[in-house]
Amino acid sequence: MKKHTIAFIGGGNMARSLISGLIQDGADPQSLWVSDPSADCRDGLASDFGIHTTDDNNQAVECADTVVLAVKPQQLKIVAQSLAAANSARNTLFISVAAGICSKTLLAWLGEQTPLVRAMPNTPALIQCGATALFASPNVTTEQHNFAESIMRSAGLTVWLDDEADMDAVTALSGSGPAYYFLFMEAMETAAMDLGLSTDVARLLTLQTAFGASRMALESSEDPAVLRQRVTSPGGTTEQALNVLEQSGLRETIRLALQAAARRAHELNDELS
Repeated sequence: MKKHTIAFIGGGNMARSLISGLIQDGADPQSLWVSDPSADCRDGLASDFGIHTTDDNNQAVECADTVVLAVKPQQLKIVAQSLAAANSARNTLFISVAAGICSKTLLAWLGEQTPLVRAMPNTPALIQCGATALFASPNVTTEQHNFAESIMRSAGLTVWLDDEADMDAVTALSGSGPAYYFLFMEAMETAAMDLGLSTDVARLLTLQTAFGASRMALESSEDPAVLRQRVTSPGGTTEQALNVLEQSGLRETIRLALQAAARRAHELNDELS
């Protein structure tokens, strides 16, 4: 990784999380560049990580063999088109973490022969616990494929998609997924307080329960259905609670929620393209 130079266009939270993870993995800070219009952002990144910063996108990518596009989707067209000319004679790998813009559109802006990887991370990447799905364009070499994975893996787990159409489902599941769990935790806290627990106790027990359940699922070879059955005693308290959740249509509600998110992801691609 030390022999690569990586330029981040956009210095927001996702860029910061990736930079932090890369340096923890052994990347040389002097091999990392960030371009961002905000002086405060640049100063903070330079101070925290000792990397190069600039407000000039072309300066950032001039010597880079990999460019991470970490700007807002609405800004990506202008940014990509401005970099296309400089990239035309090079084989620079581009990685886009902008949600809702498909590879076909990105390649139309960057140039059809551009090696491109589209990534869909989620917000836990900010603490190196993210889940990122990746899709590679045909021009990505094996080395670039592996390097793109190493960059995104610095912020958590990575999976590759064979079909880019699956990215909408990924967006609905892991991209938006943290918010679903936050909502469930929020509801549990409120219900616990209604039962008489203090705010602090309800929050602490909710968070630790969520953490413990997730860790058990991660470390177990069994699927969640088996784990659920093992903690559900016939006639016990857990069974009573689960009966209410099942009767209220929780499974169908979750299915409809993910379908709505996937549908909106597809619509956003059409709008932003």
